[in-house]
Parts: sequence; C-alpha cells; structure tokens
Amino acid sequence: MKNLVVLTGAGISQESGIKTFRDADGLWNNYRIEEVASPEAWDRDPQLVLDFYNLRRKQLYEVEPNSAHFALADLEALFKVQIITQNVDDLHERAGSTNVLHLHGELKKVRSTVDPDLIYNLDGWELKLGDLCEKGSQLRPHIVWFGESVPNIMMATSIVRHADIFLVIGTSLKVYPAAGLMQYVPSRVPKYLIDPEAEPQYYIHNLTIIKEKATTGVRSFISSYFC
Repeated sequence: MKNLVVLTGAGISQESGIKTFRDADGLWNNYRIEEVASPEAWDRDPQLVLDFYNLRRKQLYEVEPNSAHFALADLEALFKVQIITQNVDDLHERAGSTNVLHLHGELKKVRSTVDPDLIYNLDGWELKLGDLCEKGSQLRPHIVWFGESVPNIMMATSIVRHADIFLVIGTSLKVYPAAGLMQYVPSRVPKYLIDPEAEPQYYIHNLTIIKEKATTGVRSFISSYFC
C-alpha cells in the first residue's frame, strides 16, 4: 500500500462546529490568545486558563466528526494513512482513523505540571484547581502552549519524508513548525492542498490546489486521484 500522509488544520474541525478562539460566543474577545494559552498565562491566572479549556472541551463533547473525517478513515482500506493534525480535538479518532499524531496536544487529556510524561485521560469535560497527578501536583491541559516546544514535530518530519502522497486539509500553511513539514516531502511526491483560502505555493513541486472546504475538497481529491 502507498503511504498517504495527511496534515489537517482548523478548517476540517470548523465544519463540525468547533469554534475558533474569536468565535467562541464572544467570551474571549477581550483577551489575546497568549493570555489563555501560554506558560505565563498559567502562572498568572490558572483558573482563567482552565475556564478557557473547559469551555472548549465541553463544546467538543457536543459536536461530531464530519464527512471529511469519515472519508479519511475510509481511505485506510486503500492506503496506509497517517494523519498529522494541528487540531487538539479527537474527531479523527472518533471517525475511525487509527494512525493520528497530534502536534499541539489533545483536549481530552491532561498532564502533570511536574512530570510531563504523566498524561491522563480526563473523565468528563471539566478540569479543576485541586485536581492532582499521582505525584501531588496540579494537572494542566495536555496542550502545547505558545512558547513551548512541539515534541512530536520530529516524528512528523520522519513521517512526511516517507510519504507517497501528501494531502493538506484546512490549514493556511502559515503556522510553524507544522507549515514547515511541506519542505520535507520529497519533490517527486504528488501534493494536494485543500482550503477555500489556499494561495499559490510556487516553491512547492507537484502541488494541486483544491480551493474548497474540507468536506467537498476531500471528495474532489478522491475523484481526481482515482479518475
């Protein structure tokens, strides 16, 4: 089987109803994202950070995977599919994808503040001050915050180097280091970029741009690849 490597961003989740930072009912309009998603924010006001992620987590329990998520899962019958996602939701897994690498963490998981290797599945949507790990320290969201390194980027780089097909869905390719993964895909490999706001990427060889949203764009990719 050929290796189909897929990089997904916010665009695929938005179609399931996942709201962006500014769209979240206006609750966070008076904050910069760094004020709720950085180590400094956690040190300054951990309750604010917990409130932000609790609301995001609560919303995640209210949405479902969309047809793009299911289509990618179905492609495992034809390809060895590896999904690299910038999203912190679990919609790929819930749709049935079995190989998913999260670059920026996972919303339904929490981890120790003294030992980053102590990672737990959170029971329910709410993480509270006073919820402790087995070593007695406060639990925090298992999210890569601004200013923190991206632990899985080296693994992602290795994956894209071995791609036979590279598919990008719902991302502007402007958020690094994820955007830099395209540079590691061999030039001979066919590449597809699905995004309604996609712009020409003149430095990328063998790139087909599909200016559609994720749900229709994945169908267009499948049709064009197999026709």
